[in-house]
Amino acid sequence: MSAPTRVAVAVETPQHAGLGDLLDYESTLTLAPGTLVRAPLGRREVPGLVWHRASARAAEAGQLRPLVEALVSLPPLDGAWRRLVDFAAAYYQRSTGELALSVLPPELRKLDERQLARRIARLQREAQEAAAARANLPGVAGAPALSEEQAAALAEFGADPRPTLLHGVTGSGKTEVYLNAAARALEAGRQALVLVPEINLTPQLEARFAARFPGRCLASLHSALTPAQRLRHWLLAHLGLADLILGTRLAVFASLPRLGLVVVDEEHDPSFKQQEGARYSARDLAVWRARDAKIPVLLGSATPSLETWQRVQEGRYRQLVLSARIGGGALPRVRVFDMAQVPKQAGAPAPALAPPLLQALRDRLERGEQSLLLLNRRGYAPVLECGACGWKSGCPHCSAWRVFHKADRSLRCHHCGFSERVPRACPECGNLDIAPVGRGTEKLEEQLGVLLPGARIARIDADSTRVRGALEARLAAVHAGEVDVLVGTQMVAKGHDFRRITLVAAVNPDAALFANDFRAPERLFALLMQAAGRAGRSAEQAARSEMWIQTGHPRHALFAALAAGDFAAFAASQLAERRSAGLPPFSHLALLRADAKSAAVASAFLAEAAELAGEEPAITVYAPVPPAVAKVADVERMQMLVESVSRPALQRFLGAWLPQLHGLRARHRGLLRWAVDVDPLTI
Repeated sequence: MSAPTRVAVAVETPQHAGLGDLLDYESTLTLAPGTLVRAPLGRREVPGLVWHRASARAAEAGQLRPLVEALVSLPPLDGAWRRLVDFAAAYYQRSTGELALSVLPPELRKLDERQLARRIARLQREAQEAAAARANLPGVAGAPALSEEQAAALAEFGADPRPTLLHGVTGSGKTEVYLNAAARALEAGRQALVLVPEINLTPQLEARFAARFPGRCLASLHSALTPAQRLRHWLLAHLGLADLILGTRLAVFASLPRLGLVVVDEEHDPSFKQQEGARYSARDLAVWRARDAKIPVLLGSATPSLETWQRVQEGRYRQLVLSARIGGGALPRVRVFDMAQVPKQAGAPAPALAPPLLQALRDRLERGEQSLLLLNRRGYAPVLECGACGWKSGCPHCSAWRVFHKADRSLRCHHCGFSERVPRACPECGNLDIAPVGRGTEKLEEQLGVLLPGARIARIDADSTRVRGALEARLAAVHAGEVDVLVGTQMVAKGHDFRRITLVAAVNPDAALFANDFRAPERLFALLMQAAGRAGRSAEQAARSEMWIQTGHPRHALFAALAAGDFAAFAASQLAERRSAGLPPFSHLALLRADAKSAAVASAFLAEAAELAGEEPAITVYAPVPPAVAKVADVERMQMLVESVSRPALQRFLGAWLPQLHGLRARHRGLLRWAVDVDPLTI
């Protein structure tokens, strides 16, 4: 047996443990970097990865603990993957092992060497059989003819090493460009990675890719998969057996030995930002990964993020434009309706729909056309209120209201999940007159049933699609023409090709106009433009298609830009405001968050952390403040903003500052956890 050698292993240790990035072990085998191992840590055995650099903490010979097992049947995770993890861990201020192990399939850690070897052998055998079957497939019909803009975009894509923004209006055929770009990668023997923001967009995209590339191995990576499915698809990608990999943000960490193309669809979507653990941006990591691998990356959107748009203006990204809808479709005409014109009855709530909009819905019903009503608030009503004493249905565990869900007569907190039956009387004064205030999708669906008798109405939101397969069934009904009016949240506003919809209406979009979040106008504009894109997608209906916006602020500049279809003007005005205010992308932010049993403990921790920060000329550390929802599940939350005009300066500061905070936790009894969020989406 050979003499034991020292290996540096990345193990899954949380940030607050303060153990460092890598730990030293001894091994009787010569293990390549990227090999999956099992290692002792305290009294436990934990998964680990042999890393590519020496441990920073040396140990005397004979004092190292031996590895328990090495899973040598699994090909090592290559240098490109480890560089991605190294960069992400450093940039988002997490430990290497914590990030590396968290992005691997959980089932992988449950298998021993023999079990894993059997799984790999079976997948390789199945892949050989599939390749043989593919060779006998008859010829497949060619791809549809490209428009002039699509052909020009494809001709230019890849000729420039810069990341490429594919700025295309909704329905302009961005997916067809993705398919053709993927075909190039496959022809070169490479893999293509396609990221989408939400799970509900993956089935239709999978169907498009499967139809275009029959017989090719396609792997999906998203949280709706079972653990066994996720492991299978991850292994297909890692072993190089899958040619096409589609997934949500976690898929950016897929191990891909033949990666030749990265696509990020709807690159502006906030869902690409992880909100727990290592708070990474999959879009930004996709750009970094492509640049590191020297392969093309394509960012697609009708409403690019302002960060991406600014990089285009600076020449750091290249822009390709698809300005026209394919197939003769056209963007709907935008009508902004002033709700102040609707007569109000004393003591009566405002009507759900303005009379002209209601008539427009009836016109569509008479013509056999479909309509979509967008209300980005699920439930029946956001709160119940007592008319006598003013009691409201607050959550006892969160600083938020419990939402009234009429279908099951429950009050449910959308933050912690706490749910109770609706009380028969006010808990405070016993008054029987407690009533819903405001409107959610459930109530709008009910009101439409009264206003449009005989209409076939369907609702798509997180509540109506909770059961497995419900979303697919409801979307199929819409596509089959079995629905007259579709009510939904942002789930239905993007990515869906509804050919019969000629009317889209935003019922209550005003809340985002004056929100504290500086990104709220950007998100609202994107949501409304995406929603508008569901109408007018066929040539025969384009002329009749409309987008209605019910608002109390009809002269707002955001609605004017939307009506003109002028994203460039909207982006220019928003960027000018952000430049003058010193907000991203003209500054760089990090949030230090603290969770504790009391707000005082969290504030004290952050105050002491601020003292440790000292005075840095390029860094501003603001006072601790509570977030918009300060308490969730009986945990009080506080946060402290760190700002700099220089990204490198912010990174250097965080790298020196955060290690000092590990010792603070013991001095603040009741502090549950702390974490840093680099490039936060909300402040």
